[in-house]
Amino acid sequence: MTYGDRDQLLRDDAYLIHPLQHHVDHDEPLVCVRAEGSTLTDIEGNRYIDGLSSLWNVNVGHGRRELASAAADQMTDLGFFSCYAGATNIPAVRLANRLKELAPGSLNYTFFTSGGAVSNDSAIKTARYFWQRAGRPEKTRIISRTHAYHGVTIGAMNATGLEAYWADFATSLPGFVHIDAPYPYHYRPVEPGVGCGEAGARALEEAILREGPDTVAAFIGEPVQGAAGVIVPPEDYWPRIREICTKYDVLLIADEVITGFGRIGHWFGVSHWGVEPDIIAFAKGVTSGYVPLGGIIVSDEIHDCIENAPEDRKWNHSFTYSGHPTCCAVGLANIDLIAREGLIDRSRKMGETLIDGLGSLRSLPHVGDIRGIGLMAAVEVVEDPASRKPYDPALKTGARIVKKMLENGVYTRCRGDSVNFAPPLVVTSEEMERMINVAGEAIESVTS
Repeated sequence: MTYGDRDQLLRDDAYLIHPLQHHVDHDEPLVCVRAEGSTLTDIEGNRYIDGLSSLWNVNVGHGRRELASAAADQMTDLGFFSCYAGATNIPAVRLANRLKELAPGSLNYTFFTSGGAVSNDSAIKTARYFWQRAGRPEKTRIISRTHAYHGVTIGAMNATGLEAYWADFATSLPGFVHIDAPYPYHYRPVEPGVGCGEAGARALEEAILREGPDTVAAFIGEPVQGAAGVIVPPEDYWPRIREICTKYDVLLIADEVITGFGRIGHWFGVSHWGVEPDIIAFAKGVTSGYVPLGGIIVSDEIHDCIENAPEDRKWNHSFTYSGHPTCCAVGLANIDLIAREGLIDRSRKMGETLIDGLGSLRSLPHVGDIRGIGLMAAVEVVEDPASRKPYDPALKTGARIVKKMLENGVYTRCRGDSVNFAPPLVVTSEEMERMINVAGEAIESVTS
């Protein structure tokens, strides 16, 4: 296959706006033209290990013909048909039924979207609708956390807890509240004997009481905060969060956009802690990124609220591409592939290998923290590990490490000075070893 003039392609910003666009970040773009398994190939024939599953989403690896065939077969029969009330299609029905089997507890009903941010928007709207229909119209506030990433649509942006995504958009929607997230590496006890998980849970309870339980609709959180640098909460955190939400009649929304479909060794990440939320938001791994698909899975109680509404109070929420038959067909094939190849268990086992391997980097003088769960990990570098003093952000230490890794054949991204690792669930031991070695060499080169 030919790709045209390379120099013209590299000047794509003459006509293409990129996500998070800034020319400084796009001087030397990686032009990927092929991929297989965990390997990317650029336009010049250079090969790279995909250390982030592209964008946390290519769970089953690249080049899976099963998914391409599922899309082609479905497009041949029916490329698209509406799933609005009064119409439906078979792949959407089948995928919703499959998700019912995989989701925990009483989460039995799915609404489909086309991506993560709109899934979280849908979850927030549905939480507010539920309390409106329950005769408690003051319950509208949404509590989220610092370091959270829930997307950057106008609604999800207000739940996202990274300030860089708020600036210059001239909006702060009412009803959104942020609390401190549990960040074990940087936690400093404010009260003797209170651990990081308990302190994080107390922050939620205090916020609910401060705002008033009759005003809080939902708490939304990622089981593991991904974009912020793979922040893994203590083991006691999520069970306490579930207790607090139940105590104060606050819906619990699990943002499983990254952690779902095997990324941390479970179909849905909250299962690691034995927690059942009221709503799950998902995307990314449901199709391994081959086509855009997302959605929310809601509890029986929330579904009953929607199902039994009078006609003039119906759940007026929709997307043209909700239940897109081609995307749902790929989702079904993707889930079958994950199950058939045992990729859930493989994620757990290879995740242990990843953390063990990254542990060898602790000897480097500026490695502060190594953390992760399943095939989702990060290495955080700091100026002074003894005091955990971070580098001056102006140095862009993490970005320089990522650039050096790319030069040596590993693609990934960072958040601040936390370098992220989330390879496809099919990554080999040899690829893992190479990825870790390249990371170590890059960290040592940049920080020395």
